[in-house]
Amino acid sequence: MLAGWMLTLVVFAPGFAMYDTLVQYRQVLSGTFDDWHPPAMARLWQVMAPLGGGQAPLFVAQVGCYWLGFALLALALARAGRLRASLLLGVIAILPPFLGWQVVVLKDAQMTGALLAATGIIAAARLDGRTLRALEWTAAAILLLYAVLVRANAAFAVVPLVAMLLPLGWRWRLGAVVGGVAATLLLSPLVNHQLLGARDSGVTRTQPIFDIAAIAARVPDALTGLAPPAVADIRARGCSKPFFWDPLAESGPCGRDIAELARMPVARLNGLWLRAILAHPVAYAGHRMTHLNSTERWLVPYRWPGAAPTVASERNDLGLESPGATARGWQRLGGYLVETPLGWPFAWTALALAGLLALTGAQTRAAQVARALFVSALAGEASFAVVSIASDLRYHLWMMIAAAIGVVVGWPAFNRRRLGLGAALVLTACVPAIAARLVLPPPPQTYLEMLG
Repeated sequence: MLAGWMLTLVVFAPGFAMYDTLVQYRQVLSGTFDDWHPPAMARLWQVMAPLGGGQAPLFVAQVGCYWLGFALLALALARAGRLRASLLLGVIAILPPFLGWQVVVLKDAQMTGALLAATGIIAAARLDGRTLRALEWTAAAILLLYAVLVRANAAFAVVPLVAMLLPLGWRWRLGAVVGGVAATLLLSPLVNHQLLGARDSGVTRTQPIFDIAAIAARVPDALTGLAPPAVADIRARGCSKPFFWDPLAESGPCGRDIAELARMPVARLNGLWLRAILAHPVAYAGHRMTHLNSTERWLVPYRWPGAAPTVASERNDLGLESPGATARGWQRLGGYLVETPLGWPFAWTALALAGLLALTGAQTRAAQVARALFVSALAGEASFAVVSIASDLRYHLWMMIAAAIGVVVGWPAFNRRRLGLGAALVLTACVPAIAARLVLPPPPQTYLEMLG
């Protein structure tokens, strides 16, 4: 694991920078922050900036947490005499679809790194059969808090993970999950605006607008607050897309059609959103299911965009450079592998469900840790059915890795018959996915073409 971390630093330094990376770095340089991108990440970058220029400090932090989490889990398994399992964790860590996205300086990699390190700290103690020390609790709490703040829907994966790792009964766990998620969603805006000093960018309006426009496109006379000419334009231009919300952005082809919604007070917009959902539940459900299919990459064409790890940093005048040729070669390999089940979130979701069912009744320490990982993965993926506006593979990074680690950690506790049935479920789900990739027409491969 130490060698993997060092090789990652050598090969991929200073990390890849995408468009979102550039936007946040401009905020770090200007000292002016908004909440469109996570203020917690920008503030951390600001604090770490004296350690090195560009994206390097955050790159070192996220790959360090990534390898630390794997190392702590692998050492715990090795101490339990499960050497092959610990080695398999190393294989998971270097899978190009996983490592390829972890070396991109983005909120998704920051969340994954923080969650892996926190999981390694807590789960290693659980696997060793000991209680956590005060310093371990403190470190894990800081990492978990950061993971929650760095992604809008991270709470749906983080809170269930913590609840399942704590020695609680099922009723207490359910209460902790419901209360923890609700508290996180309510308090995060206050932390971002009051504590971290970020201005309101309007990002909270994107989800309601995405759903309202989709309902209007499906039911032209729906009570959505959109004027008939705006609805007609959204339908004519095809701006309601399951892949992402971007055509409805201010700079998108239908930005002017939803301008009134974008200016509307959030409370009024949310009320309009709720009324539209209640008035047209079938249209809403159809829209959410088509988006879930898109982001889970199930019945989609071959080379559905947003999956392949980036091979070069976005062109910029900020001095954010790209890693070398070896890194680019690795990313290209990752680009090929994401077109296999290794890069299909739905396959990992099915695997997590199969693993959870195969652990029914098992109460070993390994089973408890694996169960927590599976629940985190499934809860995180389930949130995309309601809270999601884009289909990038990187949004699923933690959930896919959690499912993979859960299988390795929980292997001895699995009911083999149930696991076999679960494996059949995974394979069954993959058959129509393969067929879709063979018969569906190829999708656009550039951002502007996807916008329409």
